Amino acid sequence: MSLYEREYGTDWDALDKDEATERAYAIGVAEKLGEYNRDELEAVYDEMDTSYNKSLVELAYREGRQEATEAAERANADGDAVWAELVEGETVTVDPDDRPTGGRDGLPEALETSDVLDRQEVDSTDIVDRPEFLDR
Repeated sequence: MSLYEREYGTDWDALDKDEATERAYAIGVAEKLGEYNRDELEAVYDEMDTSYNKSLVELAYREGRQEATEAAERANADGDAVWAELVEGETVTVDPDDRPTGGRDGLPEALETSDVLDRQEVDSTDIVDRPEFLDR
């Protein structure tokens, strides 16, 4: 049984975009480790309904292959170690309220949330008023 089959299995009925990209990434990693599973990759592609989603799956597959190559070269690690690092690694999620903004470790002020694109109120007449810079 391959690393991919052990981790994900191949007995799925339907996949959403996120599941498909995760599986494609893992297939890419496994392929670089010498475990080819083209039938599963084609099945994942076929499950996607739009060209956009298919391209995301393709990108995830290529990213898996690339990162597996880099990880193997970087650590001279065996296949199981590369698989554990890239696929079985702990997923880290960040609460949106905990993201740093501003300061040395955060986003620059220019990238912070702005109200420039917010819609004005429907009853507002400010948009037809004389601009302030024309007043003396």
